[in-house]
Amino acid sequence: MACLWWFLHTLLLAFVTTNALSPPPPVQCNQTGCTLYNSYGVWGDRKDCHAPTVIYPTTEEELRLTVANATQNNLKVKVVTQFSHTIPKLACPSPATQSGGAVLISTEKYTSQIDVDVANLAVTADSGVGLRDLINGVEAMGLSLVAAPYWEGVSVGGLISTGAHGSSWWGKGGAVHDHVIGLTLIVPANQSQGYAKIIRLVPHDPLFNAAQVSLGMLGVISKVTLSLERGFKRSITYNFTDDSDIEDQFGEHAKKHEFGDITWYPSKHKAVYRYDDRVPSNSTGDGVNDFLGFQSNFILVSKSTRAAETALENARNVNGKCTMASTFIGYKKLIANGLRNSLIFTGYPVIGHQGKMQTSGSCLYSPTTRIDTSCAWDPRIKGLFFYESTAIFSAQNFKNFILDVKRLRDLKPENFCGVDIYNGFLIRFIKSSNAYLGQSEDSVVVDFNYYRADESSSPRLSQDVWEEVEQMAFFKYGARPHWAKNRNLAFLDVSKKYPNFNKFIAAKKKLDPLNMFSSEWSDEVLFGKGGTRDEGCALEGQCVCSEDRHCSPQKGYFCQHGLVYEEARVCRYSQSTIT
Repeated sequence: MACLWWFLHTLLLAFVTTNALSPPPPVQCNQTGCTLYNSYGVWGDRKDCHAPTVIYPTTEEELRLTVANATQNNLKVKVVTQFSHTIPKLACPSPATQSGGAVLISTEKYTSQIDVDVANLAVTADSGVGLRDLINGVEAMGLSLVAAPYWEGVSVGGLISTGAHGSSWWGKGGAVHDHVIGLTLIVPANQSQGYAKIIRLVPHDPLFNAAQVSLGMLGVISKVTLSLERGFKRSITYNFTDDSDIEDQFGEHAKKHEFGDITWYPSKHKAVYRYDDRVPSNSTGDGVNDFLGFQSNFILVSKSTRAAETALENARNVNGKCTMASTFIGYKKLIANGLRNSLIFTGYPVIGHQGKMQTSGSCLYSPTTRIDTSCAWDPRIKGLFFYESTAIFSAQNFKNFILDVKRLRDLKPENFCGVDIYNGFLIRFIKSSNAYLGQSEDSVVVDFNYYRADESSSPRLSQDVWEEVEQMAFFKYGARPHWAKNRNLAFLDVSKKYPNFNKFIAAKKKLDPLNMFSSEWSDEVLFGKGGTRDEGCALEGQCVCSEDRHCSPQKGYFCQHGLVYEEARVCRYSQSTIT
C-alpha cells in the first residue's frame, strides 16, 4: 500500500505541474544529412528516414520554389511538420532515394497566417500552423472550430492529410477534413510554368475530394480554409457504469450527445459514457479539458511506470497488470480524467469554452526552467512505449465486434488488463464523407493501446489476444485502418475498403505525374501489400503468422488459431511445448 500511495501522490504532483521537457525536433541533421524521427521513438534512422537536406520555407512562394527545384532536379519530396506523430512512415523517403534523390520540406516555420473571416465564418491558415494556435486565434474572434482531434500536437496540414478526427455524428461530423472548404496545393509543373504551380481547390472542384485526405502524396498543402461557427461552450460529464449493454447503447449515445464518446475497460466490465454537448456561450463555467494522458509527468514516474509494466511482462504476471489497471482507472475517475472546473476538478458537469474543451496537450509546452517532466512517451527518457491500433467500423458491424470481444474477454478477463492500463477501448464517431480516402458511411472508431517491447524480437504478455482482436477487426468485420496509426497488417488489401480508391489514384496521377511525393513506405500503407515474412514478423505486426517461425518458438510463442475468431492466426504462449 505504501508503494501505491507513493505512486498516486507522485501522479497528483504531475497533475498540477505545467512545465515539461520540450519534445525533440523531428528532423535532426549532421554532416551526413538529415533524419526524420517519430515522436514515440518507433522509427527514425539512416536506413528508414534519411535525406541529404531539409528546407524550411517561411512563405508560400518559398514553398513553391522548393517544389520547383525538386521537380527540375528529379528529386523525391516528403513534407514534415513541427510534430511527428504518425506510426506508419508516411513522411519517410524511400531507401533507394537516400543517396541524393530526396529532399525533406518542413513546414515548422511556415506559420505566419491565421486569417479569421468573421463575416463568412471561416479561417484560412498556413499548413504549418499548430492546432492550438489555430484554435486560440479563432476563439479570440468569438468563433469556434467544431471538430478537432483530441491531441493538439499536430499541424493544420498534417491533421488534414491523415484524416484526423474528434467524435461526432452531428452536423458535418467529427472528421476535421469534412470542415475544410478550401485547400491550396503546390504541385509539379512544366518548365513554362516554373516547374511548380499553386492550385486552389474548393468543394466543387473535381480534385477536392482527393485532396481532403491525401496522405501527403498529391503535393504540398500550402493553405487550408475551415468552416467555423459562432462561439459556444461545452458541458462534459463522465458516467462510469457497467458494460452489460454497451453493444446496444453506443448508437443511441452518439445520437443523443453531439461530442459523446465511450471508454470501455473490458477486464473491469466497465464503460465510461462521456456526456458531451454544446451549451450557450453565456453558460456559467470556465472549465478545461487537460486529458491525463497528455499532461506533463515527472520523468521518474514515467520511467518507473514503464519499468513496473516491463517487470510484470517478464514475470508473466497478469494479475499484477490487473492491479495496475484498477489503480489507473480509479485515479482517472477521481480526477475526471483531467477535466477541471477551474484550477481543479470539483464536480460535474464541467463547462468551458469550446477551444478549451475539445483538445489538449499540455505536456507540449515548457519553459526552459524545468527539465524534470515530459510527455510520458518521450523516447529520450525511456518512458511509455506502446502500440496504437485504430479500427474504423461500419456502424452496423460494430455491435457484433463488441460481442465477439466480450466472448474473448469472458474466456479469461485478466488477459484484457494490459489494454486497460492505458485507455481501454476508446470508442468515437465520425460521419460519412465525400473524401475519397475518408469514410463512405457513418462509422465507429475504436482506439486501443497496449504494451510494446523494447526489442522487436520480444513477444508480449497476452500477445495472442491483441492479435486476435486486431484480426477480428480488420479481417472479419472489414474495419478500415486510421491512416496515421496501426501496424502494417492493418493495411492489407486496404484499397478494397474504399469505394473511391481508384478516383484517388487517378487524381494522384494528374497532380503528381512524376510520382514525386510517394515512397516505398507510403506505398506500403496506401496499397496494403504487406511486409516481410521473416522470422518473428508477427510480433511487430509486419505479418500474420502462418508458421511458428513468424512468432517466437524459442520463447514459447507458436502460431495457432484464434479462440473466438478461429480464422485468426496468432502467436500464443504455450509453456508445455517449449523445447
